[in-house]
Amino acid sequence: MNIMNQNEEQKLEHFKVQSRLPKFATPHRYDLALKPNLELCNFSGSVLVDLSILESTRFLVLNSIDLVITESYFTDSNNHKVVPSEVVVDNDAEMLVLVFEAPLGVGEGVLEINFTGILNEHMKGFYKGTYIDKGVRKNMAVTQFEPADARRCFPCWDEPALKATFKITVDNIPSQLTALSNMPVSKETINGDFKTICFEETPIMSTYLVAVVIGLFDYIEETTADGVRVRAYCPVDKSEKGKLALSISIKALELYTKYFSMPYTLPKLDMVAVPDFSGGAMENYGLITYRETELLHDNLHSAAANIQRLSIVVTHEVGHQWFGNLVTMEWWTHLWLNEGFATWVSYLATDVLFPEWRIWTQFLEVTAGGLRIDSLEQSHPVEVEVENASSVLEVFDAISYKKGSSLVRMLKEYLGDEIFQKSLSSYMKKYAFKNAKTEDLWSVLTEESGFEVNKLMEIWTKKTGYPVIHVRLENNNLEFVQTRFMSLGLQSEGQWIVPITLSVGSYSNHKKFLLETKVGKLDLSELYHSYYTSLNQNGNQIQEVDEKLWVKVNIGHTGFYRVKYDSTLTARLRKAIQDKCLSPEDKFGILDDTYALCEAGEESILSLLSLMDLYRDDLDYLVLSRLISVCYNVAKILKDAIYDPWNHLNQFFIDLIISSAEKLGVEPVYGESHLNTMLREEVFMALATFGHKETHEELKKRFQTYMNDKNTSVFPVDIRKAAYISIMRTSSALERSDFDSLLKLYREAEAVQEKTRILTCIASSPESDIVTEVLNLMFSNEIREQDTIYVTARISLEARETAWIWLKDNWDAIVKRWGQGMVFHHFIRDIVTPFSSNEKAEEVEEFFGSRVSPSFTRNLKQSIEQIRIKAKWIEKVRKEESLIPKLARGLTRSPMLT
Repeated sequence: MNIMNQNEEQKLEHFKVQSRLPKFATPHRYDLALKPNLELCNFSGSVLVDLSILESTRFLVLNSIDLVITESYFTDSNNHKVVPSEVVVDNDAEMLVLVFEAPLGVGEGVLEINFTGILNEHMKGFYKGTYIDKGVRKNMAVTQFEPADARRCFPCWDEPALKATFKITVDNIPSQLTALSNMPVSKETINGDFKTICFEETPIMSTYLVAVVIGLFDYIEETTADGVRVRAYCPVDKSEKGKLALSISIKALELYTKYFSMPYTLPKLDMVAVPDFSGGAMENYGLITYRETELLHDNLHSAAANIQRLSIVVTHEVGHQWFGNLVTMEWWTHLWLNEGFATWVSYLATDVLFPEWRIWTQFLEVTAGGLRIDSLEQSHPVEVEVENASSVLEVFDAISYKKGSSLVRMLKEYLGDEIFQKSLSSYMKKYAFKNAKTEDLWSVLTEESGFEVNKLMEIWTKKTGYPVIHVRLENNNLEFVQTRFMSLGLQSEGQWIVPITLSVGSYSNHKKFLLETKVGKLDLSELYHSYYTSLNQNGNQIQEVDEKLWVKVNIGHTGFYRVKYDSTLTARLRKAIQDKCLSPEDKFGILDDTYALCEAGEESILSLLSLMDLYRDDLDYLVLSRLISVCYNVAKILKDAIYDPWNHLNQFFIDLIISSAEKLGVEPVYGESHLNTMLREEVFMALATFGHKETHEELKKRFQTYMNDKNTSVFPVDIRKAAYISIMRTSSALERSDFDSLLKLYREAEAVQEKTRILTCIASSPESDIVTEVLNLMFSNEIREQDTIYVTARISLEARETAWIWLKDNWDAIVKRWGQGMVFHHFIRDIVTPFSSNEKAEEVEEFFGSRVSPSFTRNLKQSIEQIRIKAKWIEKVRKEESLIPKLARGLTRSPMLT
């Protein structure tokens, strides 16, 4: 065997520390054969890769992890076969290096590698899932390759830019099971109790989009007007639960084909519900995999929020067939081109399909999520530098999805619908089957619009954070000053090119312009004149400017920035809210901005509470939903900050929403709007969370009726979450009969929506013993590993210390079981962030000091920063401690329980 010289050993080490593979060779085609054994949970395989050797080299470097390489050789274009003199497998670097005695010459060739692997239990790579067949749990096999786990299934050039075609064959499939891949079946061979399936060759695509699913399914299908066959694969005997998703996907395919002026490029699109799945869904080309709750619709158990979520997820994944699959980001730095656009386009499609949902108003929740995470010091740019594959998962966050899609919307609003759509069509045409960077998109938009889009947008995607625009009225002039907004209240310089929109006194009286400097000024005389001219069309003399004329900046809250008004403008806007002059979107924006400014120490808590009081009678879903969200967060801060023996503050929050609950009622109203149905769920969940006695009693009574008779009509699906919270908030170790009934319901429930709903509520108990019992359930087989995210999302404030102790005590077991994948991140985020003292932040830092890994470094830092933000806010709130209960008493309209 050849011994490498020192220079070559250095080269080998150099490969291992690089974030990207060397460019010695590029793949064009993979012929991949997989042979899984579902009983032994392992697999063997072979891959033949057609390569171009671009420069003479003794090394072929590709990605591989957790695979055993049994054989490999390279055959050049002259049919000369060479075996590597050394095969170096480095699992830490996730790399396979084949070393040859003599350099491989420039030209074409075929690399063949035979390998074996384990069907892992971490829901990534080629993994083992389970399904229930006639009461028996059985194994299935699924792939999840995004972002960088194709290398766990077969050795490959596992980078998005290294596109190739894939010819896939799967052997040893039990004959009763279904095998699916990206393309239709080209050949099926039966061998006794097993079968071999060959699939047609794919178009050129990235490795992370390759997919295989082997399991037991029923399906329903339809065909689009263009002849694309679309199927929804569901659990056996439940194919009718795929009807809604199938209908939406058919319409979305047709809508996107028209919108992008580009047809869907594959002959079929399969959607499959996977029982064990770490994310929500995955856009594999031609084979979209879904968590069951995101694909299946159940007439008896799907709440209005489930239906809306299903539409958003399905249209998001179908949108990826263009944004991501047809045109793919060049590297993970540009992930937002996939996720930001797919998020934005899912709202576009859902709005067309369900206009009555007013989904674009709800998009403000997406923007709010982006603004919240991007106000952290530990945020990152939309175009984020990704050094290695192990840290890519952290970029699948609110910045890529929520900030990314909000920037798309802001740009579309500025350029206009027609130019924007035309530009996207040109972009698709130009980069179809290729890879693109962010600047490629800006270039096409600039060309089509004649506007320097790159100049406007580069700072938004390359720089962390966003501005807060300070607006001041001086005589007839509006003065603007921009600085970077940060939740820690840090003073930070920053300058963006900001698309400013504003209205004065009326929405018909508006203006838009770009604020390109740190400080700007706008003369309002023309807008005042316009306002009074419209009021005085008889030609009467224009009055003096009304001192009460409101000014609203960032109309519809479509810009990705916050606004802080001076006291004069603030007072006028509050009067406009009282007089019902403002749109729901603007009321949402004012409340969201005020809350964020208060958290950052730039507004007082008293000012925020008095603003919240103005929203109490608003029954608009968007407005009331945001008010409830703010109530939750403010209540937590106030509980930690001040002594409130009479519970005046809790009573204030209940009082803010009780009239809405009375207007909506517990029972659904025939023919009511989708939004009112969603609102009922949120309003009663809030009352249950805040401990409203009558709500607890009413909902628990209905729950008992349901437990005795599952066909009763007194327990509608949209109040169940609230009922389950009521049960958990009032159960104790001594009085746990309702809790036990809820566990029984979970164990017996067949509908995944019902199981998920219960899991979302069972950690909301204030009792430490019960929460510990619930958390320990996550280690049992009763809760699928993927579903722990629901449990940790709603751990009660009272039990946060219990959860933290549990996390520390079980850390090694958690790491081993959840394998630091997508689900794993929720343990840190959900259990660490509820704390609110600097002492606790230091304790968290100390615990993780020796345990942190690149896969969750940013997640941990962001979680600790959020603790420190709350600690700082609490210090400020305590300075107003004596005034807060008094204000709450003054604002509360129903009698106080003292």
